[in-house]
Amino acid sequence: MNGDPEIEPELTASERALGEQLQAARQVPGAAFRGALSRHLTDPGYGPRPIRLRVTVSGYLAVGGALLVLGLLQATGTL
Repeated sequence: MNGDPEIEPELTASERALGEQLQAARQVPGAAFRGALSRHLTDPGYGPRPIRLRVTVSGYLAVGGALLVLGLLQATGTL
């Protein structure tokens, strides 16, 4: 079943038989579904970047820097 040597000795013969029966009867998704799932998980599909992304990020960085300087001035008592 899982091959864990710590658990295997604790199982009785009927528990091992039940585990093997459940493992044999386990349903596996079809190949088409597995392939589509794999493609979906490996390609996140973010799409195109927003317009003017660099300008927006630069603006956020500038505002953040200005707030840090303002906080520094306020903490030192200059303001």
